[in-house]
Amino acid sequence: MKFLHTSITVRRMDESLTFYTEVLGLEFERRRTIPENHAEIAFVRDPVSGARIELTHWDGKDTFVEGEQLDHLAFEVPDLDRLLLKLRGKNVRVAKEPYRLSGGSARIAFILDPNDVWIELIERAPESA
Repeated sequence: MKFLHTSITVRRMDESLTFYTEVLGLEFERRRTIPENHAEIAFVRDPVSGARIELTHWDGKDTFVEGEQLDHLAFEVPDLDRLLLKLRGKNVRVAKEPYRLSGGSARIAFILDPNDVWIELIERAPESA
């Protein structure tokens, strides 16, 4: 398993991008809407460590209670089905079964840690020759 990023929920995407790039000095990577989730995401990256943050803005969600800002942690996994079988054997709760976002090739699933923190598991599509 390879750690990929931490996702946080933001109130206003433009304001958050300005803060993370111009104030903290992270590099903008990409931004896109995800219509089926009613969300927009953007990635910023620390040029020194390579650590990434996914900024997530949910349509219509401009306020939240304390603690809702952490959206999820993400890990890349080589075999999603095998890992989920192993995790189920350890009584790990699966919050979302494997699926693909429209236009995407990766398979995604979500599990919950003991504190109900969402953890995204991403299986990248094999590269075609």
